[in-house]
Amino acid sequence: MPKVAIVADSVACLTREMVEQYGITIAPIPISFQGKIYRDWVDISPSQAYQLFLKDPGSFKTAGASPGIFLDAYRQAGKRAENIVCVTLSTKLSGAYEAARQAIEEVKKELPQLSVEVVDSRTVTAAEGFVALAGARAAEAGKSLAEVVKAAEEMRERVIFLALVDTIRHVYRTGRIPKIAAVAGSMLNIKPILVVSPKTSGVVHFVGAVRSRERGIDKMLGIMKDRVGRSPAHVMVMHAFAPEEAEKLKGRVAAEFNCAELWLTEFSPVMGYATGTGTLGLAFYKED
Repeated sequence: MPKVAIVADSVACLTREMVEQYGITIAPIPISFQGKIYRDWVDISPSQAYQLFLKDPGSFKTAGASPGIFLDAYRQAGKRAENIVCVTLSTKLSGAYEAARQAIEEVKKELPQLSVEVVDSRTVTAAEGFVALAGARAAEAGKSLAEVVKAAEEMRERVIFLALVDTIRHVYRTGRIPKIAAVAGSMLNIKPILVVSPKTSGVVHFVGAVRSRERGIDKMLGIMKDRVGRSPAHVMVMHAFAPEEAEKLKGRVAAEFNCAELWLTEFSPVMGYATGTGTLGLAFYKED
């Protein structure tokens, strides 16, 4: 039995393989469609969620994280270890971190021997996933609670998230631009490129805009080359209902970079409600 179990919210975009390999417990952030609530990655897969999104984007919403979601995850993880590290998406983007902390008081009433530490990943999607994986790999190596927390915190200072949004139409939901500007940008076929890195302090920044997917992909890969060069790189390729294009992007990454590991995963619909389908993303960090 490991000393420490890992919990991560579903926005971390961890594949089933990763979750099973490292025994990570997922706290599913809910989404709603036409009044019905679905638990992300549990009741509904990302692909199924995007199919609903395409039917009626206006009815597709995020329901927000609650302490109950994390309480259930702590109960599950507590069966495997008496110490838990919970990794959440950036506090600048969600209330998941506070919900996870609130759940600690409730779970201690049931499992007073349990120790829970919550880590703000200061990032999102598969970049958050890498923070959780760093903790899980430290736990697998038999590290203590403090050492697992340290491993996760060190990773958040290294990992970078990039995304090419296929349409700006839905980005107004982030609150960063007015709806009329999003509609106008969509008509002009503007495709924004987004980034979250240690320098952005957990906030999504725009780093450019293009008129074609090809140029956008080239720009993302160019940014990645500037950051990692020929050093071994750990990479996750993400997509929102665009598996064929994601496979092509994965092929380019494999051919153009020295990959220590390379995964393909789906972009969480919790984020996709604001980016829409067709989004392609990269999460990566350079090996020391």
